[in-house]
Amino acid sequence: MANENLKTRYSDSELQEFKDIILEKLRVAREELNSLATSLSSPNANGTDDTAGTYKTLEDGSATLEKEQINQLAARQKKFIEQLEAALVRIENKTYGVCRETGKLIQKERLRAVPHTTLSMEAKMKQN
Repeated sequence: MANENLKTRYSDSELQEFKDIILEKLRVAREELNSLATSLSSPNANGTDDTAGTYKTLEDGSATLEKEQINQLAARQKKFIEQLEAALVRIENKTYGVCRETGKLIQKERLRAVPHTTLSMEAKMKQN
């Protein structure tokens, strides 16, 4: 641990480990985004076309709400993908894992859990 405090950046092999983690998270995130996009573009997946007209308005309201929720999830997923892609750029620049507030190295455990973070726990706690 004391050794990590003296370092100003992670080694190339450490950066490669983080890159692998990020690339896997990116792959999964893109799959989820594609799945959300597919569910948004598919017309009436519930198959209620033959439901009596009385329930049609309730169905429309429910479908609209569901589409809004899916849109929100998709927007969140897009933002997550952008953050992961930005983390890959930081890896290429060899600035990955350096806290943008304190300038210290972010702990490996934190980076493994939240690979797109730009703040150490110390800086994150100060924000709250």
